[in-house]
Amino acid sequence: MSVLKVIDLKILSGPPETFQSKGFAMTAASPFFPRLRTLSAVCLAAATLGFAGCANFAGIHSDKQIASADSFATQRSLPNEGGQWPGTDWADHFGDPQLTQLIGEALASNPDLAVAQARLNAARAQVEGAGAALLPSVNLAGSVYREKFTQNTIYPPGFGGVWFTQGDVMASLDWELDLWGKNRAARSQATSQEKSVEAEDQEVHLTLSTAVARAYNQLAQQYALRDVIERQIQQRESLGKLTLDRVRAGLDTQVEQKQAESNTADANTQLAQIDGQILLTRHQLGALLGKGPDRGLDIARPSLNAQAALQLPDNVPLSLLGRRPDIVSARWAVESQLKGVDVAKARFYPDVNLNAAFGFSTFGLGKLFSASSQNIQYGPAISLPIFDGGRLRANLKGQYAAYEAAVANYDATLNKALTDIADRVSSIRANDKQLVSQRVAQDAAQHAYDLAVQRYRAGLVPQLLVLNTESALLTQETTRVNLEGARRDQQIGLIKALGGGFDANAAGLSPDADKRTSASTDTAPSAQ
Repeated sequence: MSVLKVIDLKILSGPPETFQSKGFAMTAASPFFPRLRTLSAVCLAAATLGFAGCANFAGIHSDKQIASADSFATQRSLPNEGGQWPGTDWADHFGDPQLTQLIGEALASNPDLAVAQARLNAARAQVEGAGAALLPSVNLAGSVYREKFTQNTIYPPGFGGVWFTQGDVMASLDWELDLWGKNRAARSQATSQEKSVEAEDQEVHLTLSTAVARAYNQLAQQYALRDVIERQIQQRESLGKLTLDRVRAGLDTQVEQKQAESNTADANTQLAQIDGQILLTRHQLGALLGKGPDRGLDIARPSLNAQAALQLPDNVPLSLLGRRPDIVSARWAVESQLKGVDVAKARFYPDVNLNAAFGFSTFGLGKLFSASSQNIQYGPAISLPIFDGGRLRANLKGQYAAYEAAVANYDATLNKALTDIADRVSSIRANDKQLVSQRVAQDAAQHAYDLAVQRYRAGLVPQLLVLNTESALLTQETTRVNLEGARRDQQIGLIKALGGGFDANAAGLSPDADKRTSASTDTAPSAQ
């Protein structure tokens, strides 16, 4: 259909004795009333026929449903190990009170949280606006104006060509009955969207908390590397003194002495480099705290503890649905779009409003508020779409597409979350194995270096052997620091992947178990 046609039927009623407006009167004996009843009957019949056979959403549906947790293969990657889910106090387990204090400071001052809160406030305002559509609206209007009526239309002698002062005061009430649940569905849609945004807000909190923890861990790792470089400088200075003694004794040449001096200077260069990295990390922490770069300069050196062996909780895929705020947000987004489908379907049905008005209208203002100047109207108003060129069907198709996109986003979010946990677990366990063998390698490298120094002091080996063993020891010490830092970083990442202590039930964000997860059911008669 290419024609837009809407039936808009208003039946106004009033006292049977008389209708008065602008000085004219129509009594119950007037032939106007039989004609009104006849017109009303015709309009109601037309509305019924239109409702029965015109605009409808037959054939438009979707069979998409969100994926269940057990539809993903996770048994080998995420086995039941009897572990505990992280709590909201997860930062305390790293044994550094300063970390907990910094996270609290970031949650109080970081501007990103203000942006998230503003989005949440906007979503709550949408809920209030959607709820207002369920209530009657009452308005009051008044006007006073001068008017000259034409002499060449319906106005009788004495009115045409004469100036009058017109005064009107009118209170009106309008109430959409929402017989088909359109406004209720719209409010539910807005509420679900609010829940989705609230879960997003929790995700922002979690992301910020773990970002502070990871930056703090990076600072701890950089300080540990600095300690390695300082020990290296001490070793090279000691080796330089030993080389100088050997040069004086004629056992070494200036070549060995300059080589020792060069190695010491190189270590000092590395120290300056790591100090620059530490400064940048402090700036990063200051920004995360929302206080500017100088705030990071006041942070004391971290003292993080090693983490215990990893044990996954039981039933990770199923329990994760209420533990990760991004999954909960995606789930509420599906519910919001599903309610949007209900809104789009309800638009195919008649809108039925109750209208009423009471006021005063008169020529001149002297009798404006007298009983004879009363103007009263009341009655229903019905609006039914008949031919709309396919606009309503296109709108419903678009809403179904939005619903299917939300379902796909939920499935992708759950899939990524499960993969994220599996990746973190694999990395942590691989790291733990590396640390075991690395400790053996570092002990051997330390022993080899000590022996090389002793033999060099005794004149049994050249300086090159000492430098080689020192390089091997430096590599092992650096590897150990990096593995320990990576282990803590992966642990923080796993805490985030497991939700960081978020609980949808405790936060009031758990979708009811009986909520629909499919839009395939057509509940409206006109779709049949």
